[in-house]
Amino acid sequence: MTTATPSTATSMREPTLGTMGLGGVLDLFKGGKLPVDPATAIDRVFGPAGDRGALVISGASGIVGAGKTMQLGARLAPYGVPVVALDFPNAPDGIGQQYAGLEAAFGREGASRIMSNVIRLTYDGKSLPRELKELKPKFLLEAIPEILEVKKAHYALFRESFPDIQIRSVTSGFPMKELGVGVAHPAFPHEINKMWEIVEDEPSDITHMLWALGMVPVRVSDDWSFVLDVLFCGVTLAGLRYHHASNMPFWKIDKYVRRLVGPNPFRAHDAIGAAGADFLTWSCLHHLSNVYGAVFTPTPELDERKDTGQNWYPPNHFRPLVDWKITAEEQEVLDTWVLGPLFQMTSLMLHEHRAHLTNMNMIGELCAQFRSGILALARKLGQERVVQIVEAYHRLHPEAADSAWYPDAYSDMGDPAWQQLYVNAETDGTVGVVTISRESYNSDVDLELNRALDWLKAKGVARVILTSDFHLSTQMVGADTSEFWPALESVEAGMHVAGGWSRTARRLAEEFEVSVGFVAGKRALGGMFELLSHCHYLIAHEGASLGFPEVRVPVVPGMEGCHWTFRKSAKEDWPKILGALLTGQAVKAPAAVGWWLDYAGPMDEALKTAWSVASGGEHGLGCRGVETGALQGVPTDVANLPEADSPATEATRQAIVACVQASSGAPLAEALDVQARLSSEFLAGPIARKGSVGQEYAKTVRI
Repeated sequence: MTTATPSTATSMREPTLGTMGLGGVLDLFKGGKLPVDPATAIDRVFGPAGDRGALVISGASGIVGAGKTMQLGARLAPYGVPVVALDFPNAPDGIGQQYAGLEAAFGREGASRIMSNVIRLTYDGKSLPRELKELKPKFLLEAIPEILEVKKAHYALFRESFPDIQIRSVTSGFPMKELGVGVAHPAFPHEINKMWEIVEDEPSDITHMLWALGMVPVRVSDDWSFVLDVLFCGVTLAGLRYHHASNMPFWKIDKYVRRLVGPNPFRAHDAIGAAGADFLTWSCLHHLSNVYGAVFTPTPELDERKDTGQNWYPPNHFRPLVDWKITAEEQEVLDTWVLGPLFQMTSLMLHEHRAHLTNMNMIGELCAQFRSGILALARKLGQERVVQIVEAYHRLHPEAADSAWYPDAYSDMGDPAWQQLYVNAETDGTVGVVTISRESYNSDVDLELNRALDWLKAKGVARVILTSDFHLSTQMVGADTSEFWPALESVEAGMHVAGGWSRTARRLAEEFEVSVGFVAGKRALGGMFELLSHCHYLIAHEGASLGFPEVRVPVVPGMEGCHWTFRKSAKEDWPKILGALLTGQAVKAPAAVGWWLDYAGPMDEALKTAWSVASGGEHGLGCRGVETGALQGVPTDVANLPEADSPATEATRQAIVACVQASSGAPLAEALDVQARLSSEFLAGPIARKGSVGQEYAKTVRI
């Protein structure tokens, strides 16, 4: 792995931006600009405006190729980069199947404009179409079948005609050293998932371009199957081994795996398309087992389905009328069959230093639907318990004990890289920058945020910026609602979460001379917005949206959203705040200046303003203080409020109004507990239990 570009900051751990040669987040604020902008990055890859070369996606009619044609085509069209979709004449029309999603995202006119920039060409696999030369291909994204010799011949074909073309493979498993080209391995669903596992010798212009276009490139080492497919194929294999041992049906194993760690591996294969996904999973595991041993060996069921492509779930979700229940002892065995190989496979990735630990952890969450990343899960259990689980697994599957098991890889869990998986802090000695690498707030983020604030205070830093990490967290969507599940059963459990998280947020207002919240991504909603609002100043780039979507969940805001923003705003703005709480509608950043925000502008200007405020420079912004007494005259209704779409929404609105009145009507010293209790009582009530939080809890936990 390449070392990061040197930064001027001291940090708790290496910023993930640094792994791409883009420096640290503090450097962005000090420099007042992003390290690379889209136009410059595109110029470097495709040539200057007016003389652009083309992006070629081969295998463009397949699931991966079609998805990436849409995703990259939408981003490159405004810059005049032609996208060539290349495939065999008889390939299914995967691109046409993507049009409905494109239209939903961009409207008919926008979708048509994007598609008009996509040039579909066919070839025979042995020679390239003559028209391609006129399009001056600069970048080939290869998405053809996972057959190594076919891929190599494909690259040779392009290099013969276009010697300077840059090539990346979307391969699910072959390392760069086998392919002879770099890797840009995307995650499903390919038209919307923005993460790419990148394998290359040095951070490239292509990687920087993906980042500048709003993607999430993550550099990983040049080892078989990278990180995502070790985790995804690994959890699938774990389910298969348990099926082989117990004969439990796949759909029921999915339920237990989802409750334990998050994914539905068998449902995911069917959703992707079992015919292709089964082969890819088998291929990854086959190659991994050849290199690393029996812990990765496919089961007979997968050996069969790689050829048949049979779905894992019965047709029409047909399931037996008599459900399959297991005892506590059987549950422990199932947990061992699942967690044991996952922790063993993770020890291999740690041993090989496959990725920055934060990146490795977040790949599991963002791409494989792990509720908590595999490293966060291991950290919670501790090294001793992780080793015990793997050893218990080896008693169930003795062949796995002889391969790819590195228990010492878990010995350094006390190091900052392990302890700060989600939150980092950097400082130049005067200003601290705290970054959150997770899109939703949970208990791990809360714990790590407190450690980051403590670290800055111990260094004597009294001025701080709180923001996302400009990499993994492209948006801040609120609280992780799985954290609310215990609160559905217990008001006190809800109080523990709401009260604890709110006390963390208050540290930003009470323990620092200056604190600046900065919205760098597309949106800051719910709990994340509440957190940032506790800063003395709140700044956003002009394209961001802010809001409280809780009424649609439905829950009552728990991190002081029902009174804190009222206390920081003028009385004439209170109806707007209440309206936002009762509708759940987001507000564009420029429209929120003066009552939610202190500044909104272009990214570079917003960065400069935030740094001026934090560093004590000239900025011209007034600090909106927090009213500590009981507020008088907070409205109870809003003019022209749209009619509630259901009795549940109306009841939630009433609960939010009651919380606003009670918490804003109390002194600040008492308001935290007032809001925490009211939000927790609502969570434990019938409306929340019937809402999305309660439904997800019932579907995941009560099986």
